[in-house]
Amino acid sequence: MAKKGILTELTEDLVSFFEGEKLVMLSTIDHESGTPNVSAISWVKCLNKNNIRFSVTSNSRTIQNVRENANVVLTIIGLETVYSIHGNASILEEAMKGVSLKLAKINVKIDQVMETMFWGAKITAEPQYEKTYNQKKAEELDEEVYEALLK
Repeated sequence: MAKKGILTELTEDLVSFFEGEKLVMLSTIDHESGTPNVSAISWVKCLNKNNIRFSVTSNSRTIQNVRENANVVLTIIGLETVYSIHGNASILEEAMKGVSLKLAKINVKIDQVMETMFWGAKITAEPQYEKTYNQKKAEELDEEVYEALLK
């Protein structure tokens, strides 16, 4: 721990949290306006206690934002609380090999992990979402993306 309540790496519980498919909020700094930009992402995997990888489309605004300012925050709602994971992002691949869509692979080197839930409350249900396109194609694409993220 760097300071009380601020970790410098993920806990075992947080590493396990990323094993399933999760809704994660990604905050970047917009490359044009300099203001915060928040995106919902789901192709997210934990590489180890110090690195998280995610994928977005190669033409996503996130790509240019990361090029201009590598500081990002990943926010998760789970494990009965809210966590903000601060880190430095780097684009590993503009178009991941073995993936049928043109998707970028981005690694986040973790600097800080903070519990950011307001005092005196806990999360009683994690956010859930449903994919609204062809289920079979969604499963095939997810498998390609998750495999490529961990390479």
